[in-house]
Order: sequence, then C-alpha cells, then structure tokens
Amino acid sequence: MPFHRFDALESQFLTPDLSTARGPVIEGDYLWFCLVNKTAGTGSELHYHPNELLIFPVAGRINAVVGRDRRIVPPGTFVHAPAFARHSMRATEDGDLSYLYMKDKTWTVVGLAADEKVPERAITIEEINRLHARGGSALGERAADGGEHRARGASQMIVDGLDECYHRLIDGFDAPRPSSRRETWNEGERLAFGFVDAPPRAVELPAPRPSAHEVFGIVIRGSVEVSLCGERRTLQPGDIVHARRGDPFAWAPGEQGGRFAMVRSTEWLEQRIDGMGEDERAQARLHARAN
Repeated sequence: MPFHRFDALESQFLTPDLSTARGPVIEGDYLWFCLVNKTAGTGSELHYHPNELLIFPVAGRINAVVGRDRRIVPPGTFVHAPAFARHSMRATEDGDLSYLYMKDKTWTVVGLAADEKVPERAITIEEINRLHARGGSALGERAADGGEHRARGASQMIVDGLDECYHRLIDGFDAPRPSSRRETWNEGERLAFGFVDAPPRAVELPAPRPSAHEVFGIVIRGSVEVSLCGERRTLQPGDIVHARRGDPFAWAPGEQGGRFAMVRSTEWLEQRIDGMGEDERAQARLHARAN
C-alpha cells in the first residue's frame, strides 16, 4: 500500500533491552521508515548497528550522542549516524519525544549493545520483543530461532573520527513561511534525507515520472499534492507516501504551501542489497517482515 499514517499502525518496541524506543515501523524494499516515541527522560543506551541511521525530531528535544559529540537537538535539526557509529538518543527531561527514524535494510532495525560483536544472524523486532517479554535480555541468550541474542566478542563500534553529524534545516516548524521554495538534501552513503519548505503552489502538479529511487515522504505542515501509480491525493500533516523504485511519481506543495520530509535510497544501497548473496540476505534477515 503506497499511502500510510503512523497513527494507524501498531507500535512496538524496537530494541527493548537497550532502549525505551517504541513506535510503528514501515518496511520498504531498501529502507525502514519509522516514528520513534520516548517519554521524558528516557531513551537508549550507547549502542551501534551495521546500518546507517537518519534521525529527524518532530516533537520534543533529543539529548543526542553520536561518536563523542553530545548535543541537545530540537525539531528541525537532522542527525546522521553513519554505519557502526556509537550513538544514543534520549528524550530531555522537559518533555516527551517523537522523531522520524530511518535505516537502510542491510541489517534489521534492532541495535547492537556497545560491547557486542556483529552476530552471524541479525535478530528481528518480533524476536527481540518475544525474548524481552519472557525476561530474556542477558548477553548471549539465544532467540527463539536459535540465533544468539547478544553475541559475545569484539565490538565493531566506531567512536572516534566521525565528521559533523548534526545539521540544522529549519528554526522550528512554526517558523515564518518562506517566499521561495527551499529544498535541502543530506546524502549519506546509503540513504538521503530531504526537507522541503515551500510557499503555495505556483504551478500544477507535474506529470509523473518513474522514481529513480525508493522514496518515503511525510507532511509536517501544510499540504502536498502527489500522484503515484495513477492515483492522485492531497496529503495532510501526518500523511505518508511510499514510492518504490520505478513507480510513476510526482509531487508538489499544496495550495497553502507545505513542509515535507523525505528519505530515499541511494544507488549504492540499491546495488548493495540487489547484489547480496543468499548468505548475506540470511544474515541481514531481509526475508523477515516488520509489520
């Protein structure tokens, strides 16, 4: 289904032994698109994972760590955690937190403890929640399918040598509307995050063209017109569109303008996943569904 709302999806814990993060997960062909919720003062332990992580707060503030760089991150600031980078995201004490959470699918959503090696077989959301529900959170305990939950051995976590990972895109979502369209992209190795801040539409929705990459988009403020696979819709705040690679797709700001966040796969990621062998797919659990 190409159209979604997070509030219509079931929430689940993402890594319950390492984090209070809970929220709905949408699985694409190349990436995970999630909304994470954390209550004030709670969050994750320092951890890592083999996939690239993109973070964009939409409510509340993050007490964030990437590598050794700790900052308080408000809505409108994009956080990039490269693959294997040490990080932690906690809600500040003054309020609850919600943020867009985007990962590439070379690994599952479940994170790895700071002192854990990358296991031979990734654990899925369903497995980690079943294990946590029965009290199983000890390092080395085995999941229901026989795979280790927390693998003992040398961690591959990266702490030092990271570049600037915090990027201010807008001074709050209630900032004055711009007189001209602004579109900003931050492209990592595997995923690219875009933020569009646009005045009322000046031109009609363009003709759809095959999407060069997989794209998820969500409306933050205002409205967005989209055409996808022959269906045209006006998206309101909280509405999500999902275009797979090759889908006929077009979008434009709505009549009152709009603030719109997007994430897309990169060519590197598409080639990496499409070129995976059976053993690599089994390790990454690419066959396992999140919803």
